[in-house]
Amino acid sequence: MELKLNNAVLGEELSGIRRFTFLVRGTPGACALTIGEPDLNTPDVVKEAAKAALDANDTHYPPGNGYPYMLEAISKFEEKAHGLHYDPEEIILTIGATESLHIALATVLNPGDEVIIPTPSFSLYASITRLCRGVPVNLPTEDNHFQVDPEALKTAINEKTKAIILTSPNNPTGCIYTKETLDAIHDILVDKPIFVLCDDVYRTLVYTEDYHSFSEYQDMRDRIIVINSFSKPYAMTGWRLGYCLADAPIRDRMQIFHQYMVVSAPSFVQPACVAALESDTSGMVEIFRKRRDYVYKRLTDMGLEVQEPEGAFYMFINIKKFGMDSLTFCEKMLKEGLVGLIPGCYFDCEGYMRLSYCYSDEDLKEGLDRVEKFIKTL
Repeated sequence: MELKLNNAVLGEELSGIRRFTFLVRGTPGACALTIGEPDLNTPDVVKEAAKAALDANDTHYPPGNGYPYMLEAISKFEEKAHGLHYDPEEIILTIGATESLHIALATVLNPGDEVIIPTPSFSLYASITRLCRGVPVNLPTEDNHFQVDPEALKTAINEKTKAIILTSPNNPTGCIYTKETLDAIHDILVDKPIFVLCDDVYRTLVYTEDYHSFSEYQDMRDRIIVINSFSKPYAMTGWRLGYCLADAPIRDRMQIFHQYMVVSAPSFVQPACVAALESDTSGMVEIFRKRRDYVYKRLTDMGLEVQEPEGAFYMFINIKKFGMDSLTFCEKMLKEGLVGLIPGCYFDCEGYMRLSYCYSDEDLKEGLDRVEKFIKTL
């Protein structure tokens, strides 16, 4: 008997990133600047809160969407830090931002619905869209300084368009959508039945004062879903915690998918999440800002073309002048230069490679020394 598994809906994008990362890690002597995981450890105050919860035997089933005090803490944090007004009843604590993305798309999509994804983009968006029986529609931004072109957006919209995913700061570019770009997107979408998923997981890691999120357009509140994570700003990647904010009718439907996917986030980590929200992350931001400045100068001094990022911890490096596709270039650099960066093809943008600068200063120097040595051989 032949068993047919449901694998046709998945692309190769994320598995490609993982395969390449494993290839780098499995190459003896290679220096990896691949994964977006801070080298910093989770703050002690956060860990102590989790330990205290365990000692208090907080190990039983919590409420499905999160403890009331947890949801209240997120509500207050978002209002104070970002000016967003969401009641605790409009929030779900999720297993990372990944689950938030999944339950959001599962809620809004019917089979055949289209999701516009500005590219380059994090490959999970397309894969989750396919899992939810939707159709990802790429909206290239490469030729517009990684800003969404309003005319291109208008062209991409049709009667099947159900949602658009906006990520700012962006992974893999580190670029931020300007207020002009966001205003233009808003003017196009304000009267359309299209949901906007704001993946704001990097918004705490911003190096400019002029930052805006699409979530600020509260006249579209009934169609906006805000997604955030504890992973990046608090060095909590292994904790797998995130949350989503949505207008009550949407959140009520999302919680159904959340219930059947995971039931709830673990009980004893929720006091740690509150401690994280109450902690000061400015020191971490400054560390990444200094690394950004160092890496950007090194790359431009090498003659490489890269747009200076205003947030997150990535550089998206143009390698078109070398006449190779990104996978060939990165494989060659790994083999001959013993340094690993992620090929741009895995972000639906050929001719680039992504460097993550959330590594130690020593690792960054060594990796960049190897990049420089390698490109001199081309």
